[in-house]
Amino acid sequence: MRIAIKTQLSYAIPAPCSLLLQIEAAEGPHQTVETSDLNVSSAVEWNIINGDDGVGQRRWGSFTDMFDCTYIATVRVDRPAVTLDALAAIPITALPADVTPYLMPSRYCHPEAFFTFVPMQFGEAKGGVLVTQMADWIGTHFTYDNAASTAATTATDSFHAMAGVCRDYAHVLIAMARSVGIPARMASVYAPDVTPQDFHAVVEVYLDGAWHLIDPTGMAQPDQMVMIGVGRDAADVSFMTSYGQMDLLMQEVQVSGLP
Repeated sequence: MRIAIKTQLSYAIPAPCSLLLQIEAAEGPHQTVETSDLNVSSAVEWNIINGDDGVGQRRWGSFTDMFDCTYIATVRVDRPAVTLDALAAIPITALPADVTPYLMPSRYCHPEAFFTFVPMQFGEAKGGVLVTQMADWIGTHFTYDNAASTAATTATDSFHAMAGVCRDYAHVLIAMARSVGIPARMASVYAPDVTPQDFHAVVEVYLDGAWHLIDPTGMAQPDQMVMIGVGRDAADVSFMTSYGQMDLLMQEVQVSGLP
């Protein structure tokens, strides 16, 4: 499937500040960036660095007065549809070094808060079956509510509120998966059926020796997701992190499927 992306960001900057930007589609084994164009309104000397685990790239830049940015891309996604129920969990003693950190607590995801709940709620389910059941449970019991969380809301907070946005749904699934020894991380993606359209947060779980995407909101399917980057949680994979004040003027994301 081919996906068209257009992202526009506009911020006022009261005093000079630096920012870390990650909005460009990643090149990877299951997606090919056919066209890509990033334009900003003022001259900037970017310092381009790899994203976490080598997925995608980030840009360091410094700005004064305004940050106006437009990103337009066309991406071909060839990710096969995989049934998670058929995938087994890897014993934690056999996990590779680059996967092991995704079992650990992180800023927003504290697996110890779910040690009791997950086995009590899901019984003897394991591996991909368990991940699917947990994602379905979150999607059924949570209310999608833009006012239910802030930048400080953790997975534990969202679990108690039973509400939030995509990052909150993802944080809860990540924390639940880690609590039973399944490595999980957040993925930032574009997807055509996300409502309202925005940068979308989903989950990758490590099963049968590979990472697999799943969206607990149910709005995006893996074979239609355009990966941007990955991280332990939202702190690692924010589309933009500013080191100084930036005041939002406009932000718009448009994603659509192409023939």
